[in-house]
Amino acid sequence: MMKIKFLLIALLISVIGFSQSVNDFKAVIIPLKYEFMKTENQYRLATMTKSNLIKAGFTAFYTNEDIPAEYSDRCQLLYVDVKKESGFLVTKLFVEFKDCFGKVVYTSEIGKSKEKEYDVAYKESLDLAFVSVNKLHYKYNGNTVATSSRIISPSAAAVQTVTATTTAAPVADLSDPNLLFAQPTENGYQLIDKTPKVVMKLLKTSRPDSFIAIKDGIQGSLNAKDNQWFFEYYQNDKLVSEKVSVKF
Repeated sequence: MMKIKFLLIALLISVIGFSQSVNDFKAVIIPLKYEFMKTENQYRLATMTKSNLIKAGFTAFYTNEDIPAEYSDRCQLLYVDVKKESGFLVTKLFVEFKDCFGKVVYTSEIGKSKEKEYDVAYKESLDLAFVSVNKLHYKYNGNTVATSSRIISPSAAAVQTVTATTTAAPVADLSDPNLLFAQPTENGYQLIDKTPKVVMKLLKTSRPDSFIAIKDGIQGSLNAKDNQWFFEYYQNDKLVSEKVSVKF
C-alpha cells in the first residue's frame, strides 16, 4: 500500500513538471561563458545568444548586468545554456533552458554547420538551433512560478497539493566592491568576482533560498536571511556566518 502511495505522488509531481512552459517565466539570464568556451563571450556567443533571445521575444540579461527590481525573483527567470555536441567536421549546438532549480524546461533542436571557421560555424549553428526556439512564439503569460509538492493525508486515503510561493532572492548591492556574480552550472551556480575568478561553488537544494556552498575547500551553506545572503559553516565546533553579496 505504501509503495502505491509513493508511486502516485511521483506521478503527480511529474505531471506538474511536464506542464511547465517557457511562457511561465518573465526573462532569461545568459552566462558570459559556456562550458566549451575558453574565455568570456568567445566568438561572441553570449552576444549572439542575447540577440537571438530578443528576436524570439524574450527579455534577456547577462549574469553581470544590472537587472531591474521587477526581475529580482530568480525563480521567475529562465537560465539559458548553449551546449556543444561532438561531430566530425560538423559543429553542432543546441540551446537549453532551465529553471532556478536546474530542471530543464525546454531543449532546442540541434543546429549544424560545416563551416571551418569557428566564428562562422558557431553563428550558423546557433542561429539554426534558435529556429525551433522561435517556433515557440514565446509570450510571458503572467503566471507566478511556484514550487509544488505533494503530501499524504493522515488517513492515507487522499493526496493533497501544497503550493508554496518562491522566496524572492535578496537584492544585490551593485556598489559593493566584493560583489560576486552567479553563473549557472549543471548542478547549481559558481560565484565569480570581477577578475573573473571562481570564489564559491553552489549546489542546489530543494529550497531556492538555500544552497550547499563550497569555498576554499570549506563546505557549508549559503542562505538567504533578512534580504541578504550568508555563507555559514562550522569552524572549531562554532558556527561562522559570513555575509556575501551575490547578484543572480
